[in-house]
Amino acid sequence: MHFYVGSDHGAIEMREQLSALLLSWGHEIVETFGPTDSAEAADYPDVAADLSHALLKSEEAHVPALGLLLCGTGQGMAISANKIPGIRAGAVADAFSAKMIREHNNANVICLGQRVLGSELAGLILRCFIDSEFGGGRHAKRVAKINQLDH
Repeated sequence: MHFYVGSDHGAIEMREQLSALLLSWGHEIVETFGPTDSAEAADYPDVAADLSHALLKSEEAHVPALGLLLCGTGQGMAISANKIPGIRAGAVADAFSAKMIREHNNANVICLGQRVLGSELAGLILRCFIDSEFGGGRHAKRVAKINQLDH
C-alpha cells in the first residue's frame, strides 16, 4: 500500500517511528509532510490539507493509498483533513475504532496523537487500520451519504 504521512512539530518522533514500521511491513511512503525538526513550528491544518490533496490526486490516478496524520491528540488533524472533500479521516485511540473506520466508514486517513498514545499502541492501531477493508454492503449507502455532505 502507498502511504502519505504527515505531522506537525508535536508529533515528529511518532511520525518517524510509524514510518519505519510502515516500511518494515512492506508499504511505500510516497511523501512525508511537515517539519523535520520539532523547533520548526508547523500548523496542523496546513499539513492536513497538503497530505489530503496529495492523497486525493493518488486516488484520482487509481493508485490505492492511505494517509497517516499525527499531532498532539490527532483531533486537530482529523478536523482539518475532513474539511477536504473526499477525505474521510478519524482520530483513533484504540484498535477496534481503527478497524471500524475502515470497515464501516471507508476511511482513507487515520489520525493519531503522540501525546495520548504510546508508540506500541500507535503501531497496533495503525496495523488494525491497514489490515481492515471497507465492508461495502449496508455501509456503502452510508458512506455515499457522507460523501454527499461534501457538496
